[in-house]
Amino acid sequence: MSRVEEIEAAIDGLPPGEYRRIVEWFRGREQRRWDEQMDADCATGTLDFLFDEAKSESAKGLLREWPSRQ
Repeated sequence: MSRVEEIEAAIDGLPPGEYRRIVEWFRGREQRRWDEQMDADCATGTLDFLFDEAKSESAKGLLREWPSRQ
């Protein structure tokens, strides 16, 4: 049995409260990793194309407020 399979089996055996705790921990961990990656991509200019695209679309009058004001 691989290490991952052992972890999966252990998680499957958790009572509901402990399972929720693991799920919350994992979600928080993934959110931090996402934020770190976004920060790194912004710092290196990887996402600059999005700003350029938004400026271009705005100049063409193709953008609208979001969420829309109704």
